[in-house]
Amino acid sequence: MTMRRAFTAMARRAQCPFIRRAQRGAAAIELALLTLPLAALTFGTTEFGRALHQFNTLTKAVRDAARHQTTVAAGNTLPGRCLAFTGSSANNGSSCSGSALLPEMTLAQITVCDRLACPNTHRLQATGRGVVNLVTVSVTGVPFTSMAPFAMPSITFGTVSATMVQPL
Repeated sequence: MTMRRAFTAMARRAQCPFIRRAQRGAAAIELALLTLPLAALTFGTTEFGRALHQFNTLTKAVRDAARHQTTVAAGNTLPGRCLAFTGSSANNGSSCSGSALLPEMTLAQITVCDRLACPNTHRLQATGRGVVNLVTVSVTGVPFTSMAPFAMPSITFGTVSATMVQPL
């Protein structure tokens, strides 16, 4: 019995170099096969994060613009549009001072409705607490251009709007 075990062990040792030689390079081939899917997953996650960041920036800018517009005299929509566009209400009378918050956003994509701009929908609206005036800031059609279109396509954000109560 001992002789048989010794022979079996010798036979295994004799085969071992052939097995090692046959598996040499298998890890490199597996890495090569997995590199493209892992790269697409990595770039897709990164681009999704960029898109989410830009959408969050847009949402916050619209909300801040609506809040600021409630303190501005009705009919003067430029400060709210500038705040949504640049993050600052500074303007020189006809256009905004500063650069856009998002790379492909334009001032034409931003609309402001208040009691004078949209009197049928925003003036003297009845609520459970009485009558109020409303202010709505909307941004429509802001594109997101992907830097890795093979992992995530470019998209266009839908309408982002915020409505707040303006004191009478």
